[in-house]
Amino acid sequence: MSHSESLDILIDESRKARDNAGRALAEERSASAQTNGQLDALQRYRSEYCERLQQAMAEGISASTLADYNRFIESLDGAIARARNVLAQQQDKVASTSEHWRHHQSKLTSFSALETRRAQLEQRKEARRELRQADEVTQNLIARRALRNGNNPF
Repeated sequence: MSHSESLDILIDESRKARDNAGRALAEERSASAQTNGQLDALQRYRSEYCERLQQAMAEGISASTLADYNRFIESLDGAIARARNVLAQQQDKVASTSEHWRHHQSKLTSFSALETRRAQLEQRKEARRELRQADEVTQNLIARRALRNGNNPF
């Protein structure tokens, strides 16, 4: 297997790893956005429920109804706390998968730079080879003309 083929395989595998890391990052970001949306909804609902409690208290409510309101608000507070914990964990996962993606992107960039340098080196070698061939053809033409004209070119 040539150096070029090995590098092509490394680039291909790096690209696949980077793409997989990108998909994982997108999934983590989506999950985080969904949890953030749920947290916002819970907080809005709690706020609305507290407003209802205020209205009910202004109109006068029984102690048992007040206790029911308070139990429900406490359960909402628990759900909000859990959602915040989940969101914090997901944000940590987003940061981790983002770093994982950057690592693979950096690796791919390095391999691609090597491939570019290899291709440029090959182009320079080919250009030198073509120049040598052109020089050889020119020297042969000059030598043939000189022989035709009876001169010794050497």
